[in-house]
Amino acid sequence: MPDSRKDLEILRRLAAETAEIAALPVHREKSALWTGFNRLGWTRPPVWINEICWNEITGPEMDLQCRDEFCRGWEWQMRSTLYQWRHLPVDMVVEPVLWCPLVIHDTGFGLQPTTTRPEGDGMVCVDYIPMLRTEADLRMIRTPEVTVDRAASDRQCERLRSLVGDTLQVRQIGSTDTWFAPWDMLCMVWGLQELFTDMVDRPEFVHMAIGRLVDAMLSRQDQLQAQEALALNNGNFRIGSGGLGYSDELPQKDFDGTHVRFIDRWGSATPQIFSEVSPAMHEEFALRYEMKWLERCGLNYYGCCEPHHKKVGILSKIPRLRKISMSPFVNVEEGAAGCGTRFIYSHKPNPSVFAQGKWNPEQARAELRSVLERTRGCHVEIILKDISTLRGEPHRLWDWARIAMEESERFAP
Repeated sequence: MPDSRKDLEILRRLAAETAEIAALPVHREKSALWTGFNRLGWTRPPVWINEICWNEITGPEMDLQCRDEFCRGWEWQMRSTLYQWRHLPVDMVVEPVLWCPLVIHDTGFGLQPTTTRPEGDGMVCVDYIPMLRTEADLRMIRTPEVTVDRAASDRQCERLRSLVGDTLQVRQIGSTDTWFAPWDMLCMVWGLQELFTDMVDRPEFVHMAIGRLVDAMLSRQDQLQAQEALALNNGNFRIGSGGLGYSDELPQKDFDGTHVRFIDRWGSATPQIFSEVSPAMHEEFALRYEMKWLERCGLNYYGCCEPHHKKVGILSKIPRLRKISMSPFVNVEEGAAGCGTRFIYSHKPNPSVFAQGKWNPEQARAELRSVLERTRGCHVEIILKDISTLRGEPHRLWDWARIAMEESERFAP
């Protein structure tokens, strides 16, 4: 069916607004900032915001008007970009491009957790039922079959071009994903108490399980590369749980311009549930398996919500490691000493500042300034994420964005 005139008008208007913003010189400056910073250049700390509670941000700017689901998806993407640019731009980059992803079919890893979920809207707790108890249970972990549907990919790309016209470029793109987090999946069918006990009482069983899943995950990536479904991610793409991936160190000098290899890309890994696991056990049950992925990649980012101030020593074994996530729960001085000038300190401010009954912008400023003072001499990026609530007051995030940029400028070299 042809797209409605109303949907067409909405998308073309949003595309025109996006293109007008993307033409501003500031975006070339921002991409240059990220490029220099990511090569360990001495710049002010870049600032980026992600994982926003969009369910609390309503009103004319964000209310979707298109009727068709395909159109609504692209409408939301452009509206959210425009909203961020108007109210909390920090060091975001807007490019005159819409990236249309390949249609990729994936049979999955077979891990279907059983949960009990309380009723209610918004953020709720989920109880995962342990399922992985015997060697026979390991059969639930399967190697996926991945296929790229080129015909469907081309149809989607052409449809998007017809909707936005020539105001924005529409480019087809393969997977830019860097995320390698086998424990994020495995823990949902294992149970945390059961896993931590098994790491002591049944280490061989734990090794069998993580080894089987990692082999399956690597097979999935190999299939994507074999079908030329990988894309470079050294541009306006999030890397791991950190900032933008602009880099002039990637792809490799021998890249042929067509066949993307892992070594031409950023990689990342994280075992978030290993927060309180000792460095020795972290290395034995997580890092030794993550290395199979990370050693393939041209540059690497490590971590997410787990603190790493006591683990920089083992993480320094990762080839081409560039950034280490430092969550709100780290010992800042210890983390800064570990990173030094070798690795980027990827600072994650505590988003709980937004959840208080009364918004306190001076507290937000003091927390940022304190971390930046204690990490002087390091390469630091400021990545705000995991924002579960703004208490229905989006201006809190607008204020934080302004404050963060002011503090970043204070610490410019």
